[in-house]
Amino acid sequence: MTAALTLDPSLTSTEFTYTDNCGRPNIPVALGQILESALTDAADQTFKTVELPGKKPSGVPADVSIHVVLEQQGFKVNQEALYDRVPAELVLEAVALFRDPSGKVLGEIPLKVTHRDRVYLEVTQKRCDYLMEPFASGAAVSLATLFARASRDVMDPASRAAAAGAGPSGTASALVFKATLLDENSDGFLERGERVKVRVDLTNSGTVPVTGVNVTLNGLPALLSGFSSTTLSAGGLQPGESRSVEFAATIPQALESQKAELTVAVSAATGSSAPLSQALTASVRSGAARFDSIDQIPAGTGLQRPHTYVLAVGVSSYRDPQLAARKYSSLDAELTAAYFQAVGGVPLANIKLLQDWKALRPDIEDTILEWLPKRLSSDSVVIVYFSGHAAVSPSGETYLVPYDGKANSTARLYPLKDLEAGLVRLKAKQTIFIFDGGILPIGPAGSKARGPQWSGTKSPVLHLIGAAGLQSGLEPPKLRHGLFTYYLLRGLKGEADTNLDGDITLGELTAFVGRTVPAVARQEFNQEQHPLFVPPLPLSSAAAGLVLSKSATR
Repeated sequence: MTAALTLDPSLTSTEFTYTDNCGRPNIPVALGQILESALTDAADQTFKTVELPGKKPSGVPADVSIHVVLEQQGFKVNQEALYDRVPAELVLEAVALFRDPSGKVLGEIPLKVTHRDRVYLEVTQKRCDYLMEPFASGAAVSLATLFARASRDVMDPASRAAAAGAGPSGTASALVFKATLLDENSDGFLERGERVKVRVDLTNSGTVPVTGVNVTLNGLPALLSGFSSTTLSAGGLQPGESRSVEFAATIPQALESQKAELTVAVSAATGSSAPLSQALTASVRSGAARFDSIDQIPAGTGLQRPHTYVLAVGVSSYRDPQLAARKYSSLDAELTAAYFQAVGGVPLANIKLLQDWKALRPDIEDTILEWLPKRLSSDSVVIVYFSGHAAVSPSGETYLVPYDGKANSTARLYPLKDLEAGLVRLKAKQTIFIFDGGILPIGPAGSKARGPQWSGTKSPVLHLIGAAGLQSGLEPPKLRHGLFTYYLLRGLKGEADTNLDGDITLGELTAFVGRTVPAVARQEFNQEQHPLFVPPLPLSSAAAGLVLSKSATR
């Protein structure tokens, strides 16, 4: 059929305004242009030929003329919500008037959409403006979907009547959706270590509520392994209501170059039969891993953790010349402290940084036994980060090597059991020990060494260790950081946020470094490095849900 489509100026010229995050009022969004584009595309996909005003007509009367009027629109945003994304709602009420060639009215169909989603702050230092175009486009797509459905219903009533018998209480299947694959750098390729999202926009285009909506992602197993979840619940949708869900992943380092297909399927408990699934095809490009710089401290995220305390120790060079240098340990400790302040919300007064000659054994002990106990409460979280060397005896007893430590002697080393005993006495809500560095065996040459014993029996301290066994953590020159710390900080900055809720939890962080470090060590540096988490951290545990930082990559 041929349709002559006219969009009323009430629709094409409409806009909405908002106040940005820096308090500037009346920022305009040209909604009309977005609606015009979406409705025109919907008409092109529905009718064989679409005639638009200002374009040369075909000379044959159109089978139907359609006039769309926007009767009302309303936008509101809740700026009291999370720091980098806020809930927003856009209501669009339009009417589509259909006439035959003689001018007879075939139908006057109301089109109402209530589009609710989150809008994100721009990724700039000031973080003033919201990214409104994706939000407005989502609402426009929902309205265009209703328009396309109304066109089919009006022009093919027999098909409409047949479909009506398929749904509950004489209502046709009404749940429609659109799936979109988004890669981080928008080049259309999925690359190792790249963050990707599958966004699914859903609309209830029917007249009865739809309940129990679930969205499922299927496809190449190696690609799916990067997603934290392959099934998401969208809840219920009222007539005309729209909602979006997002699957998020970091592309696995082991994924080879290939064409990859993902399939998105939607089901509902009541109110709609399952729509057809949609396939998304992408090219996986297994080039070198992407090593973005972490040296620039992220801007503050607004998170405040006044009861969290951080001790960061980094020893790059030692008094004893027989101890090899760890080139980047001092810098890594400094960056770790800065990241916990910026994205972790830890006050500067709650952070103790000990580097090189200031990291003597008495300095570390004084912090654990004197500085921390005076400040902690039962709600406190304590994080101890140590980058440098650790030493292990033939029996497996483990020591940290402070600046004044000595090779092949335990007299000036700091026994890990002493550190752990001091941390246990603090009686904090949660204590975390993080180690990245080299492992030095103590004992006669040729003696058989056991792996380090990082934790005592039933210790409440959680241990995040950069390398298991007698491995030493890598310090690749191209990174200028310890490999484990590099991905630890990338995770804290936002890449570990697999569910895209803005919170980076301990469980998400351990999963992220546990996934990325071994793959990058093997594929980029031809070595093995496997992080160790003691005790194992089930994702369902309370400790796994501990929020360590807010995403700075929004």
